[in-house]
This record gives sequence, C-alpha cells and structure tokens, in this order.
Amino acid sequence: MKLEAVELIRLNVPLKSAFRTSFSSVNLHQVVWVHAITDVGEGWAECGANERPDYSSEYHTGAMAVMKEFILPEMFELGDDLTAESIGPKLHWMKQHRMAKAAVETAILDAQLRAEEKSLASYLGATKSRVPAGVSVGIMNSLEELMGYVESYLAEGYLRIKLKIEPGWDYEPVKLVRESFGNDLLLQVDANTAYTRNDFDLLKRLDEFNLLLIEQPIDEEDMLGHAKLAAYIDTPVCLDESIVSADIARDAIELGAAEIINIKPSRVGGYLESKRIHDVSLKNNIPVWCGGMLETGIGRAANLALAALPGFTLPGDTSASSRYFETDLTIPFELQNGYIDVPTRPGIGVDPIPEIVERFTVSKDWIRSN
Repeated sequence: MKLEAVELIRLNVPLKSAFRTSFSSVNLHQVVWVHAITDVGEGWAECGANERPDYSSEYHTGAMAVMKEFILPEMFELGDDLTAESIGPKLHWMKQHRMAKAAVETAILDAQLRAEEKSLASYLGATKSRVPAGVSVGIMNSLEELMGYVESYLAEGYLRIKLKIEPGWDYEPVKLVRESFGNDLLLQVDANTAYTRNDFDLLKRLDEFNLLLIEQPIDEEDMLGHAKLAAYIDTPVCLDESIVSADIARDAIELGAAEIINIKPSRVGGYLESKRIHDVSLKNNIPVWCGGMLETGIGRAANLALAALPGFTLPGDTSASSRYFETDLTIPFELQNGYIDVPTRPGIGVDPIPEIVERFTVSKDWIRSN
C-alpha cells in the first residue's frame, strides 16, 4: 500500500450541553480528522487531542503540526511498503505525540482493512457483536442538576454511571446518587488527577458506596502513590492517564498500582498498542474498559471495535452519539437495551456524511507526496 495524500480537517462540533471535568469545561468539540488517500482506497480517523493541553501534553493544533512536519513525511517515505503495522517501527525515534501517531495509524489501518474487506473488530480479535454502554456525567452546578442528568441517562438505558469528581464535588454527589438509585447501580468515579497523596483519607470515605472503581485519582506520573492508595482503600484503583503503553501497563500491574485499566486508543498511540495493553491485562487478570474523548462517529466506531475484545469486561464510555451531539457526522450510534452494536463493515465500518461534515468544517489542509 502507498500513501498518496492526507487531508487534515478541523471541525467545530457543538455539544448538547457543557461537559465539565476537574481540568476543563467545554461546549464545543474542536476536533481534527485525518483523511488518508492511498493507492488501495481511503481511510478515516479522529485525533483525540483537545483544544488545550489539559488532558495530556498534546493539543489539536500541535498534533496537526507534528503530523505535517514529521509523521506524514515518514509515511510517504515508506512508499509501497506502507502498512499500519509498519508505522510503529518507522516512528520508533519519535518521543511522545501518541495522539498524532494514533490518528495517522488509524486512518491508514482503516484504508488497509477496507481494501482487505475486513472489519476493524475482526482484525483486532473481537468476540462480541455488541458492547455494554456506560455514560460519563460531568461536574454540575448543583446536586439537583446532577440528579436530573443521572435520571435521564438511566431512563435511556445506560448500564453504568461514571461521575466526574474533584475536591469539593465528591462525597456528597456520590452519596446522593448511590442512595437514590440503590446498590445495584453500576457506579464509578473519575478524578482526572484532581487529588494528591494528602487526600487518601478523603478518598477512603468513598469506600462506603461500593463503587466499581475510582479512576486516575492522583497525578499520572505518581505510580507509587497509586500503589499506596490501592493498598489503603477498598475501592479498586483504575488508571487512565498513567497508562501510555503496554510496558507501562505491565509495570503498573506488577507494582499494584492498577487494579483496572481504562484503555483510550488515542492516549496510547493507536489500536495496535491498545491491543497489546489489552493482552497484557488479560494475561494478568486485570479488567479493562474503553474510555472516550468525546469522539464523533468516526472515533466512536473504532472504539466500539476495540471494546468488543474479550478482556473488556466492564461497560465503557462508548455511549450513543446522542449523549453528546444533536447531530453526529456519521450514521449515529444508538443505544439498544443498554448496548451498542459493533460495526461490521470493512475498516472502522462507518463513513462521514459529506453535507454534515461541511456544516462543521473550519479548515482543510492537504498534504501530498512529493
């Protein structure tokens, strides 16, 4: 396969409502798509980088620059030897920039699998035709507002509720949701590194609510701190931002810092590395689930394929399109009795709807082989 050109598309897609975490609040999903043109067909991918370097060191404008200046020239240099599997070795010299790498790798993998008439789910080794859907509930302005959103998501059929938390918005919201909806509700919390080692006693108070897990409670680089916390509290500690590769996942598991792992393909450099993290976790009996970055249908489709692997035993953040968007840019993903179907068509299994894409497009930038 040979890469002929790449179109980088910037889009501004309005959210149905503001989504607030411990590090940001967004009303608009500013996103970059990668559209790869090869000699065997086209492929699509979504870059997970945010507008600002808040979730990670990457941000979408920087990711575009890295793709244009460094990654894509390397892809063109591969010539006829280009495959998705060749990208990692080709870019072995590059430090970090995993979201940029993931976007390019996924677009090329999509084109490759479409040409082979094989679905991404099949390629990765999926064993399920549908996956259980959870929903992430942002930090609210009041407990009453929180209850309204949780009630509506449960009425829609979501099987698991994840509450974003931060100091000052933790014990009382979790207590209210647990007492209101009972112990049968699958409930977990996500701190996005908002706490420190000084907050262990505060976090231990959450043990009384029988949570599925607490996600990324302290700084992503403090692996030892997470191991100490895991030994101190009863609630399982789940790592998100800390896990950037299969090697790091292995170390976190051996250290006792990760009792559960959230795999986000964009965070770890793509679906090939995601599969490796899955395999390491499965070998060590560590449950995994698929997180999200507010993806449109292009990114959501690929995440569903990953979430269909056997080690994904907990509901992920692969919610329906309508959770975030009034209008998705592909055929929307819908919730059916708490589950979402895994795409079965070749590649990621969905295509952009041109007229909708045009409505939200901010800019297009073509990069061609010399």
